[in-house]
Amino acid sequence: MAGKSIEDLVNEAKATIEELSVEEVKKEIAEGRSTLIDVRDFRERLLQGSISGAISAPRGMLEWWVDSSSPYHKEEFSPDHRYVIYCSLGWRSALAAKTMKELGYENIAHLESGFTGWVDAGESVEEITSGGKWFNTKQDISVSLDP
Repeated sequence: MAGKSIEDLVNEAKATIEELSVEEVKKEIAEGRSTLIDVRDFRERLLQGSISGAISAPRGMLEWWVDSSSPYHKEEFSPDHRYVIYCSLGWRSALAAKTMKELGYENIAHLESGFTGWVDAGESVEEITSGGKWFNTKQDISVSLDP
């Protein structure tokens, strides 16, 4: 018996979460209503840049960082805040938004077209020269995963 495909999982996630266009995300940013979460990995961010002001939370660590009962929890994440998640094309961010919703984050959305849609719309991109707040250099990657 065949299981579900990744496309099935993404479509199921999209049916339960709020999807925003580039224009809607721009409006939320301008109004200061949302914090962006970039779930792409370190290498993607270094090669492609990021949306200015986004928190880097790689997809493999997101659940650990947002769950307040996790030893890896980051205080920057609160279920009371509004977050918009993005990845490259919108698939990982859909799954991430669904997961955050399941973890009690009700005010969550994702950028439907992802970072690619942002760039294709001609929006500005911030150059990334380090791993972000928690990963300052490539050497930090292996040690920063410890609580």
